Amino acid sequence: MPIDIVVDAMGSDRAPEPEVRGAVLAARQYDVRVHLVGPEERLRPVLRQTLKGQRLPVFIVPASEWITMEDKAAQAVRTKRDSSMRVGLKMVREGRAAAFFTAGNTGAAMATAKMVLGMLAGVDRPALATVLPTLKSTPSLLLDVGANVDCDPDNLVQFAVMGHMYAKNVLKMPNPRVGLLSIGEEDMKGNSLTHDTLPLLRALQVIHFIGNVEGRDLFNGGTDVAVCDGFVGNVALKSMEGIAQLISVSLRESLKSTVTSQVGALLSRRAFNEFKKRMDYSEYGGAPLLGVRGVCIVGHGSSNEKAIMNGIRVAAEFAQTDVNSGIEAALRPAL
Repeated sequence: MPIDIVVDAMGSDRAPEPEVRGAVLAARQYDVRVHLVGPEERLRPVLRQTLKGQRLPVFIVPASEWITMEDKAAQAVRTKRDSSMRVGLKMVREGRAAAFFTAGNTGAAMATAKMVLGMLAGVDRPALATVLPTLKSTPSLLLDVGANVDCDPDNLVQFAVMGHMYAKNVLKMPNPRVGLLSIGEEDMKGNSLTHDTLPLLRALQVIHFIGNVEGRDLFNGGTDVAVCDGFVGNVALKSMEGIAQLISVSLRESLKSTVTSQVGALLSRRAFNEFKKRMDYSEYGGAPLLGVRGVCIVGHGSSNEKAIMNGIRVAAEFAQTDVNSGIEAALRPAL
């Protein structure tokens, strides 16, 4: 039976074209019904042009307002009561859809999700998690990557449980290794937050905690889940995006610099395309906002139609699991 996924059609930098085209791609490829939320007068012509007469389960849900990247999150959530984010998340709360996806204002998405969906029992703050490529066949998960700049040890314990459950149920890792991101593997390394969090994670029986991990372990397969506060996680994530772009552009320029290298580029095009695919954020779709009572996926503001399509896929995969009930069950003894 198809899964109903709501998409904030006014979220991305170039909305609504990427959202509409991504929704159509997802409806073609996956067993989903996609509900595009936004002003009908803007969405209808784009959808009609994209469908080109084809009948697909893509629908428009009217919303007269939307939250921009320039809007202050708290103010926009309070004043824009008919925003595409709020209308879409209400559909999830009311059971009319299984999950919500937006490539819009991250702060507004988090604030609106907390207000409309509410928090899971035992969770104080939601966390944004992102999937990263590794040298191994399986990815790694990093959280928090920006939802919470300042955290206490209890927050990181909750993030560890949430990351464990997402890796196990959505990424299909039977017994994910959970590490605390620090500046060294030794227990004495790190700051006051990591020092205070370490014994709490060691005492947690519901996860496979492996101790401190370093930044390189995010990519070499040294850990499956890495936990940190949102300040560290966001700096790490933005640095990774910059390095990936540097490597991709530099490699492309080097392969075109001489006739010999151009011949080599033609011969290695398949390998280069595979490398680009592994480093491409659009392949991963979006970051789950873990800890809210429902499924909310937040994509990159510059998401193209491929990223939107994969964001819808991630939302559908999340919605078909027991991640949230597992989080509540794991945290229940601590209540």
